[in-house]
Amino acid sequence: MDQMTSQKINREEQALIKSCVENDRLAQKTLFEKYKRAMYTICYQMLGNTDDAHDALQEGFINVFKSIRSFSGRGTLGSWIKTIIIRSAIKQLDLTSQTIDIDYAVEFEAPQWPNDIDGEILEKAITLLPEKCRVVFLLIEVEEYSHKEVAEMLGIGIGTSKSQLHYAKKLLCEKLKHIYA
Repeated sequence: MDQMTSQKINREEQALIKSCVENDRLAQKTLFEKYKRAMYTICYQMLGNTDDAHDALQEGFINVFKSIRSFSGRGTLGSWIKTIIIRSAIKQLDLTSQTIDIDYAVEFEAPQWPNDIDGEILEKAITLLPEKCRVVFLLIEVEEYSHKEVAEMLGIGIGTSKSQLHYAKKLLCEKLKHIYA
């Protein structure tokens, strides 16, 4: 890592990365413990069940440790790990048969959300979405990826990403309206 990179991550993190590159099991465990809760949450939200979330988390961290020497330091270590974990979760999903790819840009009217949404109720409603809609919704609305990035990650068209996001929002609105009616 060059001096510019060194300024972006602290010395403790640099030492942890160096030890992980050297296959130090204690350092790997430390890194895992530091990020496991946040990364598990992402996996669980995307996959919708604990078994698949644990599998994706484990597979993701195996990939983190295999490729940690390629961490360039351009972004944060956490965001680099998150990208690997999200790809691991996506790999577990069979998303190919769930939608028809639309190769044109689609503009949608934004659904109207109920006022004062409870966070726990919203999380539960998100987990009830169809898999493809849930993944697109989480990647765009929660993780803040662009439609282009999501399309590339999932192997779908940008129009499909947009239509899946719209459909997810529409379903969420319907579910929340019933709860708050």
